[in-house]
Amino acid sequence: MNSYDFENRVAIVTGGGQGIGLTVAERMLQHGGSVSIWDRDARLLNELAGKYGRDGNVLPLNVDIGDMASVDRGTSAVMQRFGKIDILVNNAAIVGPNAPTWEYPPQAFMDVVHIGLVGTFFVCRAVVPHMIAAGYGRIVNLSSVAGKEGNPNAPAYSSTKAAVLALTKSLGKELAKYDVAVNAVTPAVARTTMAMSQAPDFLRMILSKIPRGRMLELTEAASMICWLATSENSFTTGAVFDLSGGRATY
Repeated sequence: MNSYDFENRVAIVTGGGQGIGLTVAERMLQHGGSVSIWDRDARLLNELAGKYGRDGNVLPLNVDIGDMASVDRGTSAVMQRFGKIDILVNNAAIVGPNAPTWEYPPQAFMDVVHIGLVGTFFVCRAVVPHMIAAGYGRIVNLSSVAGKEGNPNAPAYSSTKAAVLALTKSLGKELAKYDVAVNAVTPAVARTTMAMSQAPDFLRMILSKIPRGRMLELTEAASMICWLATSENSFTTGAVFDLSGGRATY
């Protein structure tokens, strides 16, 4: 495993109760960071509280990123506890059902976009001013290979993840004059609870498109995300880093 310098760094990881988010959070903790893990699943947060107890480096918070007031409360709690926010990993999202566009439930489409795109915007809007004031920050947005290529029968998720790429590029340019880097990663399917909730036929279809012939490992995703969140990533911003196992080559 590579080593990362997260000493004296404070991170927020949204959707951090499980999957890629939790793997990233735990790796940051292993390498000296402090992490506020945001999730709207109280059960997962209770499990984290039981695991870490009164560990001063961990702050689990029940935050719904689709609710601006909840995001503001979470941001204030992190600032009160740690006094700064160095890193933001926007991982929280929902996938929605699998259906062709002309049959897709309108409310489901709005829900997927609201959490995955609007929620990501809400968190950036709340956190970025603290990074500007400190003169330092690293933001990593979780997009998807679906945002590059579009997955059939997943119009809401594909659209949301494409928009996250555009948001990353826009914010990266806006913050380029500060020491705040904003980048995105585009994972292929990984064995997460969210991914595995999709229809089996759909999972077989997207897995068949990966030249590596397997799912992305959570630790593989964490390795790239963690490097992008370090001070070593001091020049690249507004960029997209591939985690698709060869499916996307651009």
